[in-house]
Amino acid sequence: MRIFTLSCLFCIPHIISNAQEYTTSTIHAHNDYVHPIPFLTAYYSQVGSIEADVFLQKGELYVAHEEKEITVDRTLDKLYLKPLAEKIALHNGAVYAKPRPLNLLIDLKTEGIPTLQALVKRLNKYPTLTGCKSLTITISGNVPAADQWKSFPEYIHFDGRPSVSYTADHLKRISIISDDFKKYTSWNGKGTLTAPDLKKITDVIDSVHSLGKRIRFWATPDVVNAWITLQKLNVDYIGTDHVTTLATFIEKEPHTVYQNTATHAVHKPVVASESVQVKNVILLIGDGMGLTQLYAGYTANQGKLNLFTIPTIGLSVTASADSYITDSAAGATAMATGQKTTNRAIGVDASGKILTPITDILHPYNYKTAVISCGDITDATPAAFYGHVIDREFSEKIAADFLNSPVDILIGGGVTHFTTRKDGTNLFPSLKRKGYIVSNDLQSLDSIRGSKYIVLDNDAARSMKQGRGNFLSTSLQKALRTFTENKSQFFIMAEGAQIDYGGHANDIEYVVREMLDFDEAIGKAMEFVDAHPETLLIITADHETGGLTLLDGDLHKGYVHGNFSTNDHTAVMVPVFAYGSGAKDFAGVYQNTAIFDKIIKALRINQPSATGK
Repeated sequence: MRIFTLSCLFCIPHIISNAQEYTTSTIHAHNDYVHPIPFLTAYYSQVGSIEADVFLQKGELYVAHEEKEITVDRTLDKLYLKPLAEKIALHNGAVYAKPRPLNLLIDLKTEGIPTLQALVKRLNKYPTLTGCKSLTITISGNVPAADQWKSFPEYIHFDGRPSVSYTADHLKRISIISDDFKKYTSWNGKGTLTAPDLKKITDVIDSVHSLGKRIRFWATPDVVNAWITLQKLNVDYIGTDHVTTLATFIEKEPHTVYQNTATHAVHKPVVASESVQVKNVILLIGDGMGLTQLYAGYTANQGKLNLFTIPTIGLSVTASADSYITDSAAGATAMATGQKTTNRAIGVDASGKILTPITDILHPYNYKTAVISCGDITDATPAAFYGHVIDREFSEKIAADFLNSPVDILIGGGVTHFTTRKDGTNLFPSLKRKGYIVSNDLQSLDSIRGSKYIVLDNDAARSMKQGRGNFLSTSLQKALRTFTENKSQFFIMAEGAQIDYGGHANDIEYVVREMLDFDEAIGKAMEFVDAHPETLLIITADHETGGLTLLDGDLHKGYVHGNFSTNDHTAVMVPVFAYGSGAKDFAGVYQNTAIFDKIIKALRINQPSATGK
């Protein structure tokens, strides 16, 4: 007779994969019967395991944690067997509507053999349960000796222990192996496990998996950090008293976990001379980009980011004129005009009076200007540099405002607001008469040779996940070449629009890939500044989106696990990075309107300071 022990770690191949996918089927509803709604709370969360403690008294099986808590209305039949049988009948012999398994773990609190005999007698009245292929009935607690298992029906399985040696026949009856987490560690769920404790735990997990069995620990910390740690350890069932919270956490994980596989190199900065007069300004706005989005990108890019090579950093206070939390319209207007306004307003003050954007201010000084976005060009952030509306939803009015703007280059999505308008008009002919080369094809960027052009293609507003490619970097470099070939002094605003979209969608992959794309554009801008020291580069955001926090990550693997507290904007300050001549003036903490003031000061333009600071 062959005896299988957990010391056989290296003699049996691993049957359970180390790359486990976690769904709600990995949830073990610990002491399920203490919940306000036993069984159904766990069932509707589609958990994979439900635990019920049972006592045998006068031939009846009662569900309770302690004998003194027994009440006549809380029987195993009433709380579990009958409702479970009804669900299986409803789903034509399956536990759940979808092909998912359930382990009903019955913990025997009274003497093992008589209690189990009474249970078998009761289960035999429910052929729906005993014949269900997606249901496993597992006995735990006062389990009879292994050599007595064969006297019980084959539908009865048992909860094994790592310290016990089992024969091959015994292992066939074991559905799960469980142990007390506190035997291995006193960890409370905060921080990380110590190296010795980690080894003890991983050793027992690997040993159980080497037997082809699933492992469960009881008495584990029941908090988010512990759930993540147990997942990383490949624990098969995660026990919890907070079933719905854990279910929600697991269901969101596909959108909060991202493993990056394509990193980019970062630019090595050159120290610019502060004595050089600033002639050109590149303002890069990462819409929705807060400090956490930056660090998520840094992590995904395996510990490197162009942005993090910039030595000068400040913080911008983003509140709008009427709200503690700004939107993009008010946030971008503050940077474009130097004045606070109300949420939803673009290029107008709180009373609706038109404000003058920096693109208009610079025009009389012979500056060339460009507005670029990897989103809709009439959306709030780019629109603030040429539009004037009381509500950001007025996309066609914003597009019409461009007819009166001196901006030389406009690149982005949202072409339909210019060409397929509700009144049947097309703005492109009017823009051609104003001297613009116009195109609705991004591919035309390579062939355009003029100094005034508009390229609007809805492909520019695709996400990186949808295959947008390096549109942002390419468009920025095209505008830079246009202006330098014409020896023009210039102002460029380019927006990484979809970092914000990813935050609204609560999708960490979306956020990270947009962040990395934006950082590649930053690298190209830094290269330009190094070759043209009269250029000042500023990188900031209008606000943070999603309330993103990072629960876990790996700088070597590019792995990020985030968590979103909202699908909207937050009030946290956002970073301001500055590179090149004049950069030092952007250090410190200030209102978002001060970004406008500092640019005007760096260019030595005679413009009064904005109000509202």
